[in-house]
Amino acid sequence: MHLQFDNRIVNQLPADPETSNSRRQVNNAVYSFVDPTPVAAPSVVAVSTDVASDLGLSEQDLASDEFLQVFSGNQKLEGMQPYAMCYGGHQFGHWAGQLGDGRAINLGEVLTANGEHLAIQLKGSGITPYSRTADGLAVLRSSVREFMCSEAMHHLGIPTTRALSLMTTGEQVLRDMMYNGNAAYEPGAIVCRVSPSFLRFGNFQIFASRKQNDELKQLADFTIEHHFSELLDDHAPGSKELYLAWFQKVAALTAQMIVGWMRVGFVHGVMNTDNMSILGLTIDYGPYGWLDSFDPEWTPNTTDAENRRYRYSQQPNIALWNLYQLANSLYPLIEDAKALEKTLEHFQADYQGLWLQMMADKLGFLNYTKGDEELFQRLETLLSTAETDMTLFYRLLSEQNVTHYEQLEDVYYNPENHSEEFKSTTQQWLEDYQSRLEADNRETSERFQAMQAVNPKYIFRNYLAQQAIDLADKGDYSMVQDLLDILQKPYQEQQGAENFAAKRPEWARTRVGCSMLSCSS
Repeated sequence: MHLQFDNRIVNQLPADPETSNSRRQVNNAVYSFVDPTPVAAPSVVAVSTDVASDLGLSEQDLASDEFLQVFSGNQKLEGMQPYAMCYGGHQFGHWAGQLGDGRAINLGEVLTANGEHLAIQLKGSGITPYSRTADGLAVLRSSVREFMCSEAMHHLGIPTTRALSLMTTGEQVLRDMMYNGNAAYEPGAIVCRVSPSFLRFGNFQIFASRKQNDELKQLADFTIEHHFSELLDDHAPGSKELYLAWFQKVAALTAQMIVGWMRVGFVHGVMNTDNMSILGLTIDYGPYGWLDSFDPEWTPNTTDAENRRYRYSQQPNIALWNLYQLANSLYPLIEDAKALEKTLEHFQADYQGLWLQMMADKLGFLNYTKGDEELFQRLETLLSTAETDMTLFYRLLSEQNVTHYEQLEDVYYNPENHSEEFKSTTQQWLEDYQSRLEADNRETSERFQAMQAVNPKYIFRNYLAQQAIDLADKGDYSMVQDLLDILQKPYQEQQGAENFAAKRPEWARTRVGCSMLSCSS
């Protein structure tokens, strides 16, 4: 097995001079060198073959013992220079100081055959200088969710980090899943994550908070050179105009990512600034969830249950808040508060425009037109008034002409409880919707095809994830593989996969893992 490494972060950015793997505050450094902790008896659970292909790994490589040992952290390939990154962040709105890769270890950057750099990282591979009081490990339960959702989001067309492999370690890890004093041992696991970069807002925040402006500038210049190099065509290196243009680009990428989340009903659950990618990628799949019934106030995170800071409807505002914190961190490079504020105002306008067009696409309109927003708002009120399966509702509209309330009964969880007023209001909306479609004069088959390209048939439903985890805990990984196969084609009808597109069963309404998740992983 051969991978060509070109470790730009290690080669070009300041390292922690301390090389012992001890928990500590790390200053004036982007990363600390640290090796993964060897594990007892690694075993492959699942592999994403298209990510493997991107890295240049063959089927023979994937079946080898070397692959098993390398991507469980037991062995290093030539050219690997493992390290953990230093960053800070705001957690639930409060500055938390230094955080860092507490259980993620970057193995290096692979230079692919097409000239792309892909960073590979093991999550759950042992303690680092940033582990604080934690053990640096991960359990199978959360690792299945991380691996599967990374790949599901990619195939939905939403910017995300990827996942190469999921392995068990042959060791048990102690976790108090609900933080209620009932700790228990669970199977340990490691996910290999893959991304052009794992840099986050927090990487810049930590330097700004410590007034380490030389390192802040060095990291910003590195990021622009390697990930936003097109900006150098129009702006001088090191100029305030360049840094401002870069911030504007980060804001635009963030808006596109959030619109993608909203389109498919994804709720990240822990949008702390250290979980915000500088490339606008979905990163860190912890207590996330998918809307079953459309509830704008829902959060999957038990830690967030009281204040619901990271609820579905709040995600665009939290993205703006997080960008504001990034702007504060980049101010020493730009020193123009008004220009930064203007970018944040543009984010709001850009997001609103993207959201309106996204809703028009979901409903099959050729383009958003004035007056559509009122139709959208009425629809969201209807969807949240009754327990409506968001995914099934939009998919039904993309498969048949829905002209009567009765055609919608299968997408509701408790249609027998609907009042006559609700039925009448829904019927009126359907009639207005049909009138709007007629105004476009679009061929029905063309509209259905366009709608089915943005309204998925299959998502990584919370209860499906839990069923796969339950089996995996018993050593049966068949459902993990089945889901991986099905979620690679989320917009296509797949014969024999009806059970994977079904409404949430009643048993999953309040079950832990299906309705709410903690940060314990």
